[in-house]
Amino acid sequence: MKKRYIIIAALLLLLNGCSKVTKENYNKIKSGMTYEEVVTLLGEPEGCSETLGISNCTWKDGEAKISITFISNEVTISIADGLK
Repeated sequence: MKKRYIIIAALLLLLNGCSKVTKENYNKIKSGMTYEEVVTLLGEPEGCSETLGISNCTWKDGEAKISITFISNEVTISIADGLK
């Protein structure tokens, strides 16, 4: 039973250390990338809102946050805050 808890704890630590919301990944985001390319890089966003063909999506991990505006499914603006 104790071995099971150790394995679960180790898996949780690995998952927590696998955040894709990092400065390194943010620097890979380029104007013109598609939504699908960004999702491949960062994973699914926490949320998106859309108005008149303009989508604003946000990826978060604790205090770290990446916000991207897509027009016609392409990155036009990207903003980051709290990245390490």
